[in-house]
Formats: sequence, structure tokens, C-alpha cells
Amino acid sequence: MLEFVQQLINGISLGSIYALIALGYTMIYGILRFINFAHGDVFMIGAYSGYYLAILFGFSSATGTMSLTLAFLILIGSMVICSLLGFTIEKLAYKPLRSSPKLTILITAIGISLFLEYSGQLVFGADPKSFPTLVENTPAFNLGGTVIYSYPLIIIFTTLILIIGLRLIVMRTKMGTAMRAVSYNITAASLMGININKTISFTFIIGSSLAAAAGILFGLTYPKIDPLIGIIYGLKAFVAAVLGGIGNITGAALGGLILGTVETFVSGYLSSTYRDAIAFAILIIILLVKPTGLMGKKEIEKV
Repeated sequence: MLEFVQQLINGISLGSIYALIALGYTMIYGILRFINFAHGDVFMIGAYSGYYLAILFGFSSATGTMSLTLAFLILIGSMVICSLLGFTIEKLAYKPLRSSPKLTILITAIGISLFLEYSGQLVFGADPKSFPTLVENTPAFNLGGTVIYSYPLIIIFTTLILIIGLRLIVMRTKMGTAMRAVSYNITAASLMGININKTISFTFIIGSSLAAAAGILFGLTYPKIDPLIGIIYGLKAFVAAVLGGIGNITGAALGGLILGTVETFVSGYLSSTYRDAIAFAILIIILLVKPTGLMGKKEIEKV
């Protein structure tokens, strides 16, 4: 039972990272109806932004951990950097192709993904780098003999705060109302006076900032980062978005938690060899059984 509780907390922690990345996929799909396959590499840039910001703030392996305030500043700084990156990608790569066939945009997204990956190898180096210890991973409390450490709790708490913040933006602000209107019908939203370009850019900014936060939280748990981490984790987050229902914000968060928990239990009780395979097995099953995902709705397309 103690091992089960530990695996469950680890699974929710990993699922929280998947959820943050998946939210970017599902928000962009909800607005533009295409999959931004470069989103996983924005997550990678977020991790590297945290690495270099820590160095900028004077971190070194000799100095040990940083203060909580500096760690928070690094998180915010990384989110700002990736927000600007997402904004730039949308303006330069996707906006000129907005009226093009979806296949054209999809191929462009794959091209941007490859560009970020190999540019990362050129700029950052292909060798893995050790992510700085922003905060110490100390025992938080003892749960009936199971020691719960601080990292999973930090990841879960931070993810919860960000998701609540996203929910408030989408449901309680003027821009959030515009996002929902554009998602429902972009033509009608335009006729009602909504600035479509501004709304789409804002969506990319929010999605990219969440991916950056996921990159920082990933670095806490898995301290080795490299320019290709966005491939596998981006694909798994995409699976999480499809599992929850692509285009549904709540579904993306739920899908991430389910995928992370299942992956952790499979790795802990069966073998770590299957942890990557289980994600794509879930994708195949959900596409066969319920293609719209757990919380997705069927859409009637007029021909």
C-alpha cells in the first residue's frame, strides 16, 4: 500500500507535466484546428531557458541550491522567453498560411519542430546538460511510513495554480471570451468585431508559457536535458490531449494526469521498458473506442 501511494504521487507529478504541455496543444487546436507539432520543442526551449537563466543569476554546482525567490524568477523568465518564441512562430510561420490547406500548415509545423531541435543542438550542444537544483528535494512529510518529497508536491501545486489561472483567463476575462468565440466559430467571431489575429497570438503566448513552466518542472525531476527531449515528451503530451479530448482544456489536463499515472504504474509494477509503449497503445485504443476522447464532443461537419 505504501508503494502504491508513492507511485500514485509520482504518477500525478509526471501527469502534471504532461498536462501543462497538452494544454498548449489543445488550445491551439481549439482555435485553428491544427496540431502544432513544434509545441514539444517549445517545452525543450523552456527547459534550456531555465538552465541559462540559472547561470545568469550566478548559479553553479559549487553554490548548491538557489533561493525560492530566484527559482520563481527563473520560472517567470522562462515563461516570458517561450511566450515570445510562440508569438514569433505564429507570426512568421503560421499566420501567412492561415488560409492554406491544413496539410500545408501541418508540414510547416513539423518543419518548425525540426528547426528548433537542430538549432538547439547547434546552439546548446548535443550533449545532455545537468539542470540546476533550483530548490532542494527534501522530505516534506511522512505518510504512514511513506516519505513524500518536496519535488512532486511542488510540481503538482505549481500545475494546479497554472491551470486555475488559465481557467480564470478563459472564463472570466474579455480575451478569454474572445478565445471561446473564435474556437466556436472564427467567421462569426470576426463579424462580431473580435480581433482574430490578436486572439490567436494570445493563445500561442499562453500555450507556450505553459510549455515553458513544464520544462522547468521537468528539469526539477529529470535533471538531464538535451535538445531532443521535446520529441518524446511532446508526443506523449499530444497523446494526453487526444485522450482527454483535443480542443477541451479540462480534458487535456485530465488526459495528462491519466497518462502520467498509468505510465508510472506500468514502469513501477511491470517494467520501465514499456513506459513509452503504453502511451501510444493508449492512443491507438482511444482512437478505436472513442476518437473524440474522454471529454470531446462529436462535431458535425457540413460538406
